Amino acid sequence: MELFEKESLNIDDLQVWKKDALEKFEAKMVDKEQRFPCIPATQGHSLNHLRYGFVGDPREVSSAEELANLLSAYTPQSKNYGKYTSLIIFYETPADLSKTSVEEFEQMFWKQLSWASEFDSIEWPENIPVDPHDSAWEFCFQGEKYFMYCATPAHQNRQSRYFPYFMLAITPRWVLEKFNSSPSLAQKIKSNIRERITHYDSISIHPDLNSYGEEDNFEWKQYYLHDDDSALSKCPFHRMLNTMKREE
Repeated sequence: MELFEKESLNIDDLQVWKKDALEKFEAKMVDKEQRFPCIPATQGHSLNHLRYGFVGDPREVSSAEELANLLSAYTPQSKNYGKYTSLIIFYETPADLSKTSVEEFEQMFWKQLSWASEFDSIEWPENIPVDPHDSAWEFCFQGEKYFMYCATPAHQNRQSRYFPYFMLAITPRWVLEKFNSSPSLAQKIKSNIRERITHYDSISIHPDLNSYGEEDNFEWKQYYLHDDDSALSKCPFHRMLNTMKREE
């Protein structure tokens, strides 16, 4: 699998769906009238710190293996890409998924993470609990801690979580730590992000949005937000520890 960067990518060489996904993502990042809420994401885009990858159908185990390969390529190089870097993953999203609900996409999301974890060649970090219901848990791959963001074609009320293709934005924890290294600036940007969300979405900010490190914060609840204020009571992520017992 190949990682791409915006400035060196010849978009006309891509398959139609890949070209369409990139063009729609670009439009979302540069829209000045309806400004995308995540300010660091728009900065990462404008500075060419983001990297991109394409994988197959989100229902398939093979797509999770492709995701794992992209993460394996991205992780050791991420600190060379810039302080606002994230890995943007676009999934091929066939027409027969057009009627898929937010909740059904949610199950695909967690299966993709669980399956991808099975292809990780490095052990889970010792200082990170394996139980998502521990407030210190976060998704890890190749020894790196990551924050996950998922957008789907099914989201309507939360346009901040809408994208015409099933999509992941994967941000290393070190990026977020740098962002938070200046508490006053970070708080100002977070306030601006929340203000943008209120204008971007037609629904109030989800109650599960919180800050990493807080005792009442659970990262997994923020990875995938419902299109209302509801949430799962239990995290579906399951590390299979290379048992190869997948639910097809």
